[in-house]
Amino acid sequence: MHRKAIGMIFSIGVAAAALNGTANAQNSAASTALDTSLRGAVERKDVPGVVALVTNRDGVLYRSAFGVADVATGRPLAADALFRIASMTKPVTSVALMQLVEQGRVALDDPAEKYLPELVGLKVFESFDPATGAYQLRPASKPPTVRHFLTHTSGLAYPFTSTIWRDFKPRAGETYPFGGPLLFDPGERWHYSTSTDVCGKLVEVISGQKLEDYFRQHIFAPLKMDDTSYNVPEAKGPRLVAQQQRAGVRMDGAVELQNPQLGLTIAAPVGGGGLASTADDYGRFVRMLLNGGALDGARVLKAETVDLMGQNHIGAVSVPALKSALARSADFTFIADGRDKWGLGFLITTDQAPGKRSPGSMSWGGINNTFFWIDPARGIAGVIMMQYLPFADAKALAVYDAFERGTYKLVSAER
Repeated sequence: MHRKAIGMIFSIGVAAAALNGTANAQNSAASTALDTSLRGAVERKDVPGVVALVTNRDGVLYRSAFGVADVATGRPLAADALFRIASMTKPVTSVALMQLVEQGRVALDDPAEKYLPELVGLKVFESFDPATGAYQLRPASKPPTVRHFLTHTSGLAYPFTSTIWRDFKPRAGETYPFGGPLLFDPGERWHYSTSTDVCGKLVEVISGQKLEDYFRQHIFAPLKMDDTSYNVPEAKGPRLVAQQQRAGVRMDGAVELQNPQLGLTIAAPVGGGGLASTADDYGRFVRMLLNGGALDGARVLKAETVDLMGQNHIGAVSVPALKSALARSADFTFIADGRDKWGLGFLITTDQAPGKRSPGSMSWGGINNTFFWIDPARGIAGVIMMQYLPFADAKALAVYDAFERGTYKLVSAER
């Protein structure tokens, strides 16, 4: 059963007439090659399963699913499978906050403490002794702004991106609402962090709505993203892909089930992660951005706002390829170390690699190895979803790379 399911393929054709009369991309040689590449990764057991989607501004060019949704049962992975997309929630939260910026209800250079009093008086690590855990703090040189939180230059971190945060134990009476003291003064550096959790809290406080409700009303319903939510309805539970991970202390073995499994509900949704979605739904989200903030007659953002989000907002600061501090993530080798930039919610590609996305492309991913990129210059976006740890697993990144290269061959064949 398991072996048979691994080889199952779900490739869904897309009508040609809607795509300027071109031949159906799903039937092209380039599409077949892309199928072969993704199927091969599953058959080699590099990854247990993968759903991939390519879209241009007009509609879906390619959609396929291979492998299994659960390595223990061999349940086949379908194209409409629900994935926990983790940090692919961050762009959604960033769009929500930018809607409020558009409305003049918050400004990018406002100190965030204007809306969130818990951010008043933030402290920065002056020193930290890894041997003893002893630390000294000092006041931050300035309060972090909304822009700092949208760009991960606030000074916050994650335990898996910082050994200091991983090992930090606050003294009695000290509380840190978003995880810990700052690693550096706001604006000094880029460091992947809980910053988007702050953005989510800003959305809630300024709008007066809980994130789930705000997203549904202002993003998901207009875009017809009917399968995207923090809390998965019980009827959709069978479509949820199992949480999986590589075995072993270093997560370098075969892929197995995580224990325990996540439930269908998220007790306290945050802006930095937690959404469940499908490749189709997220494809609609990225297609909205490709189209300057509108999709099928529904406008979510102004075109100038989308342009602003895709610009470099960290100046001379660069995005480093971070070392992982926990086994649940590998090193961030997918970043062009010291050359990539960050916009308002997205990694911004600076280099042109042969056969891959254009400079100025926006992208990010989720810790379970879900990824996307948006290439405004070529009018193309890709979404690829797997569901296992560690993040940035070398084999998952190889599948992602092959998918991206196959996408641009597909697009070239279309033209």
